[in-house]
Amino acid sequence: MPTLNDKRPTPEQLLEQLESEEEHQSTGRLKIFLGYASGVGKSFRMLDEGRRRRDRGQDVVVGAMQPTITPDVYNTVSTLEIIPLKTVGGMTVMDMETILRRAPKVCLVDGLAYDNPPGSKHERRWQDVDELLKAGISVITSVNLQHIQEKQERVSGITGKVVTETIPLAFLNKADEIVVVDAPPETCMITSGSNGKTTRKLTQHQLSELREVALLLAADVVDEQLERYLLRHGIQQSWGTQERILVVLSPKANYTNMIESGARNRDRFHGELITAHFNRPEWNHEQRANVERGLELARKKESEIVELDGVDIADAVLHFARQRGITQIFVGHKGRDSWYERAFGSDLDKLIRAAEGIDVRVFPHA
Repeated sequence: MPTLNDKRPTPEQLLEQLESEEEHQSTGRLKIFLGYASGVGKSFRMLDEGRRRRDRGQDVVVGAMQPTITPDVYNTVSTLEIIPLKTVGGMTVMDMETILRRAPKVCLVDGLAYDNPPGSKHERRWQDVDELLKAGISVITSVNLQHIQEKQERVSGITGKVVTETIPLAFLNKADEIVVVDAPPETCMITSGSNGKTTRKLTQHQLSELREVALLLAADVVDEQLERYLLRHGIQQSWGTQERILVVLSPKANYTNMIESGARNRDRFHGELITAHFNRPEWNHEQRANVERGLELARKKESEIVELDGVDIADAVLHFARQRGITQIFVGHKGRDSWYERAFGSDLDKLIRAAEGIDVRVFPHA
């Protein structure tokens, strides 16, 4: 979280504040319903939001919706004013001229990541939405996680599916409000593009991973909202490191899950990621190679690398953690295989008992 600074703002800061406030007043508000898989019901939530706003007296139109809709969505949309899509080059696009001329208070736009046909004013639908916002029209829209450009590699690694229609994360960060739409696992599926054709259902494990990515993404958007709010109100902020995560590699550690999870938490909380390893004389070639593979991944994730030394592993880890102000320690664990560990405990038990004030997260060995 930011800490507030009561120093008198400079003329440059005052100008930036004024420009930010003017932009906020002149543009429409953007609300996004984010689904982490197809079938979660984001389109229904978007349209239902429009219906409730219309019932409160706001001027609401539907600017774009999916070509096929479920009965509950139909019942909702049938009460709203719809501006029909146009057909250009065999593709359907938003009728931007009619919407801008109509100038509603709120426009509902489904399928935010759709591409427009060649020759259109904008290549993609999210750019149409950006124009509506600049014209002072508020937009409520929906998008699936798999269409966020900067998250594609992560999402495709979970689902095995790659899409071609995307929106940049920078546009998502413009949102004044973002809602992650959740749903029962049996309703969630992978789809094969803009026609919405279903290919297969997602597993519970896949859904859990996608949900984590979506929640972290939404939290980052909220951080952007806070920064804009502070800027508009002339509140200075200075960010301090909130989380310092220490990943401890061992020869059998599931280093991929540990390091990737550590990197996600670092990025989410604007923190630090440190990867520590030992160099034990009793390790064989394969054990050393596995640790080195983990270190290679850590370097790719821009983690700080440190080598620890000491006969007692738990003591060495805790001594370093106390020195560096570590808040979370990620360690691997293989279970209690020997009679000694079953009777007297393990290095992990000792680490957990002694790590007062530090969260210890245990990852099963691969």
